[in-house]
Amino acid sequence: MTILKQGQTEFIESVVQLKPCIAAFDCDGTLWSGDAGEGFFYWEMERGLVSDEIRRWALARHADYKAGNVPEEIMCGEMVTLHRGLPEETVQKACDEFFATEIAPGIFPEMRDLVRLLREAACDVWAVSSSSQWLIRSGMRYFGIPQDRILAAEAAVDRGIVADRLLRVPSGPGKPEAIRAAVPSLPECAFGNSIWDQEMLQMVKHPFVINPTAELKEIAVDRHWKIYQPNLNHSRIKSR
Repeated sequence: MTILKQGQTEFIESVVQLKPCIAAFDCDGTLWSGDAGEGFFYWEMERGLVSDEIRRWALARHADYKAGNVPEEIMCGEMVTLHRGLPEETVQKACDEFFATEIAPGIFPEMRDLVRLLREAACDVWAVSSSSQWLIRSGMRYFGIPQDRILAAEAAVDRGIVADRLLRVPSGPGKPEAIRAAVPSLPECAFGNSIWDQEMLQMVKHPFVINPTAELKEIAVDRHWKIYQPNLNHSRIKSR
């Protein structure tokens, strides 16, 4: 059992007392430390999950992205469709293994408790992420969020095989677009940590900025959004 500190308990209570009907959570950097999408990208490249041809292309493309030459939403989508031709079951098993060993130890306990308490209070909790649907499915098993409440970067799957066709990439403006398309009404609360969550945060009545990047923190201070800094004992890759 995790024993929460006073500040953690106060943060959780401040959210629960709002009694939201719907809440939307970013994942990487908000529910756990680090970027699962980027971490899995390098992990799978090292283990040869994809062909050598795709590996060479993907590493060069990602380097181009890091240099600022590829837009965020494009790279997020390509990190999903690079699995084209693979059985979805193979990709999901790899994500399950990666998440359990590399990301799960960095889950913020107070965020997991917050999600649990909201769900127990009949709040409709959604996970909204630009990481792949397989990674977020892996992660949501630790939070009890069902698969039909996940809005992640998603590729089509034809007869069990990953296709080179995107269904959505919820990053930046894509997050509120995905929410409006799937959720019956707007969330009252949203939680995010980076500039790519800005549009989602500004669409709700109660925005909460969690473990913010410097860029989002500056915006949050200017707009008087509530900021909460969880325990960072498991700090990993900078999240998007």
